Amino acid sequence: MTVPLAHDLTPAPRPDAPTVVFLGSLGSDRSMWSAQVAALADVASVLTVDVRGHGGSPVTDTGAPDDVTVDHLAADVLALLDDLGQGRVHVVGLSLGGAVAQTLAAQHPDRIASLTVLCSAARFGDPDAWTSRAHTVRRDGVASIAGSIVERWFTAEYAAAHPDVVDRCVTMVSAVPDEGYAVCCEALSRFDSRPLLGTITVPTLTIAGDRDPATPPDSLAVIADGIAGARLEVLSPAAHLAAIERAAEVSALVRSHVTTHS
Repeated sequence: MTVPLAHDLTPAPRPDAPTVVFLGSLGSDRSMWSAQVAALADVASVLTVDVRGHGGSPVTDTGAPDDVTVDHLAADVLALLDDLGQGRVHVVGLSLGGAVAQTLAAQHPDRIASLTVLCSAARFGDPDAWTSRAHTVRRDGVASIAGSIVERWFTAEYAAAHPDVVDRCVTMVSAVPDEGYAVCCEALSRFDSRPLLGTITVPTLTIAGDRDPATPPDSLAVIADGIAGARLEVLSPAAHLAAIERAAEVSALVRSHVTTHS
């Protein structure tokens, strides 16, 4: 069963303008895309979404969560698009959002005009590490690991120069409901898009950070190599939250990809 997703939708600048959907990382809310919203607002309608269990989106609509998969998270987004009367959209996802975006492109190519995957993977490492993190969060709370998570989001140089951004991100992660974070960890533990990559036919851009400890460029290369015609851009210096650390470059790449394929 799908859940209603919290979202913001900027108005389209013209009737025939495309819609771009932004899906964020584990531990984030839709505010992480503020630079991209500003950069695309003159050429597209921009929809930023809180994935299930994050920001203003509930974990479930029935109280007790089931075994949540990335397929469920993708179904949530599709239901939102239907509710908003959005037909074919461009989808942009970072990390967890990139997993959801890959799933949408594979399962619903008629609804996806282009795909952009940032700092993500086709398979997110050892499944046991994700279930262990889910256990830790349920026991100690997301706030107990928020600092260590954000430490991996940015290069040391960027973090030192932008302590306000780091503090804001620690606050954002700490605010994620414990169960919402945990079920999404479990969803990532089950995710493997490698068998699906060859079925994705939409125009695809992948973007990596050269110093991303979570999803390094090799992870994005797997996606780019698996999707016919996909290309890979590597930003430097950048860690995991490239949409913030390299906001101007990410915005320009996404804008070009969307306008080229609209």
